[in-house]
Formats: sequence, structure tokens, C-alpha cells
Amino acid sequence: MSSRVPGTSRPAIRPARCPDGTWETASARPHPRLRPGVIGYRGFRLDFPGPRSRLEAPIGAVTLMLGFRGSVRITEAGGGWVGVGKGGGPRPTGLRTVELPTVLSGLTTTPVLGEHSGQLAGVEVLLTPWAAFRIFGTELYELSRWKIHPDDLGALPAEAVAELSHALGELPSWRARFRLLDATLGRWLETGPHCASGTVHAWYTLTHSGGTIPVTRLADEVGWSVRHLENRFREQIGLSPKSAARVLRLQRARRLLCTGSTQAETAAACGYYDQAHLSGEFKTMTGCTPREFALARATRPDPGGPPATDRLSGEATSLVLRRGARNGSAHFSKTAGKR
Repeated sequence: MSSRVPGTSRPAIRPARCPDGTWETASARPHPRLRPGVIGYRGFRLDFPGPRSRLEAPIGAVTLMLGFRGSVRITEAGGGWVGVGKGGGPRPTGLRTVELPTVLSGLTTTPVLGEHSGQLAGVEVLLTPWAAFRIFGTELYELSRWKIHPDDLGALPAEAVAELSHALGELPSWRARFRLLDATLGRWLETGPHCASGTVHAWYTLTHSGGTIPVTRLADEVGWSVRHLENRFREQIGLSPKSAARVLRLQRARRLLCTGSTQAETAAACGYYDQAHLSGEFKTMTGCTPREFALARATRPDPGGPPATDRLSGEATSLVLRRGARNGSAHFSKTAGKR
């Protein structure tokens, strides 16, 4: 892979003004040399007078958010306290939370609440887990524990990601930013550790099955023992094959439910035992019931703000939450996460 001739597809830029402020998004596909490991780029610039919040469900990808204005607070959101589609309950004490301008999020089986002050700009990079392993040179199970600043991993040169975030903010256009990402990520992919070909094959076999292929059959596909497959997944994907399959099954289930499939149809199509099995997994991994999620996706709780933007194209990954709900907070540190 070479990064000497960087160049993304032409960005699709969408600026807008609404009664409460302005916002802009820009999306592009990475240079072909970076695919399929680097899935996509999404730039964003939000300028609103008050806080915004979103519920983020687990997805089958690693997310790198490179911020150059403002910070994001991420809080674990299991147990239904966020209150999708209605006023949220009191925020429990003792929840894990982090506030950073730049965040690396690995594969996980639990939802999170993302909040910001209304003033936020940056670029979100979607990566396959095996590509994240190569770029950041660390065992990915470290990312499944919680969200971190990628410079804290210590695999890249000191402050390399913080410097990239700053450089992105200094550039005059989204296209220039995406070209810098092409060059930088291409260089990091070239110099990072190699991922086992069996891991990559097993990951795509699992994703193409929608998480329904049995682990024993998956191991047979790559000629490994189940134990060896589990060890490789823990290192280079971040979750065990069984847990990764749960994420992929639920990802497909959310998409089917939001495009009109019934819970019975969805449960059967996605390999759940029955509707109760689907509902239990949905509540655990999304923080709400299938019905609550589908209804929330069908409404726009914040008419004065930008539309919901899913992290993965064509998938139902996020819910924009109502402003003023009890789950939010108006306080955001002006210095959180500065490096």
C-alpha cells in the first residue's frame, strides 16, 4: 500500500442554516489504496447555542473521531435510563464517562450517550477492526474496555493523533482534510503490524453472514482451532467471535426494523430464537426496546437541528435525543482532553 498519491472521492458537502444555528457535513470515500480497511470519512461542523446528545448503538466498526473544535462527552448508557422517545430518568451515579476532543472507540456490546456543547467540529473515520489493529499497533481488546484518546495507546509517535487533529482544523477545505487523512492513514497502515490473513477472512465471513455463522464453522473456514480463533479475534478484532457476532446480528436487526420489518420477521431473519430473544438482546445492547428504537428513528425530536447521521451508511446506528431531556447536561469543560 502506498500513500504517495493520496486522493479521496470528491466530498459530498451539505451546509445548512436553521433557526437555532448552522451546521455542515461532508462525506467521502477514502483513496482506493486504503479500502476496504478504511471505510469512510465524515466531516462535521456544528454551531448551536445549546447542548446536543445522541444515543450510539454498537456497530461492527472502529470509530476514530478527530476533533478540532470542542469536545465530546461519552457515557455508558445501558439499562434504559437515557429514556429514548420520552423524558429520561435520573442519571445513575458511578457511570463510566470521558470527555475528549479526539476519541477512539473499538467494538463493544453496550450503548453510549454522546453529548457536546453545541459547538463541535471534526472528522469521523470509520475503520474495520483489523485495519485499526494495523494503524494503532495495539491489541484491540484494550479498546473494547472503554473510549480513549488514541495517543494514550503509545503505539504511534508521541502526540501524532493530536497533531493530525490540529492540522485538519488548520486546512481550508474538507477535500484538503480528506487528502491529508489519505496520506497519513496510508503511512500508518504501511508501518503498522500485519494482521493475520485468517483473521481478515474470518471477519468478512462473519460480517457477510450477518453474525449468524457458528463459531466452530468459522474456525473451520480458516483452518484454526476455536481457541486460536478466539485469541486472534481478541487481539485483532477486539471482541470474541461470539460477541462480535452479537453486534453484527443486532446491527442488521436495527436496519430491518427501521425499514418496516416486524419483530417476528426480524428475529427469524437475524438468527434469534424468538422475539423475546431479540428484545432482550436489543435492550441490553441498545438501551431501549425494538419498538422504542424504531419509533424514535421515525421521528425528528430536534426540528431546529441537523438530521441524524449514522456512522455506517445504510445502517441504523444512532438516535438524536430530545433537547432538554433529563439525560443531558449543559456543562462542558473548555479544557477537557487538551493535550
